[in-house]
Amino acid sequence: MALPKYPTEQFPSSHFLICGGSILFESTRAPLRVCLLHHNARDEWLLPKGRKDRGEDVTVAAVRETFEETGYPCQRLPLDLTTRAPEAGAQTKDAAVPVPGSEEPFMLTLRRTEDGVVKFIWWFATVRTGEDKVEGTQTAVESFESAFFEIEEALRVATFQADREVIAKAVELVRATYAVVK
Repeated sequence: MALPKYPTEQFPSSHFLICGGSILFESTRAPLRVCLLHHNARDEWLLPKGRKDRGEDVTVAAVRETFEETGYPCQRLPLDLTTRAPEAGAQTKDAAVPVPGSEEPFMLTLRRTEDGVVKFIWWFATVRTGEDKVEGTQTAVESFESAFFEIEEALRVATFQADREVIAKAVELVRATYAVVK
């Protein structure tokens, strides 16, 4: 019996979560500002993210979770990025290719929890639609306050290094895609 050519891990459905999150930009104009969530009970500054529902596409989950947790109506923000996702119907060898205006995730976080569950968090960029913040969008178990920060402050305020890395990558892509001056 042959072993896989590359290191391989497999997880039954009872041992993984598929999550979607986003970096919510106030706009694509300078100065760039991103939304962080303050978790009141733990005094942590976080990015909006959450589990996808059964039958829900992870891209839809990312926008839904961002709206629910921040209260800001938003939409996905296309980015110029390099992706390994092939063009629809393409029969090509796997390769990283630049794609302008992509709505593919720009980053993936793999997080292992203390109970052996693996979380896959697909990260997208979103932007406010311009509509007013909606109150009462969080679930009964959530206790967040949302606030927009200029990039340097957001990178200082975010509690976790992993979140700072996601913010930095999103900002890099938004600046390149929308020619935003620092």
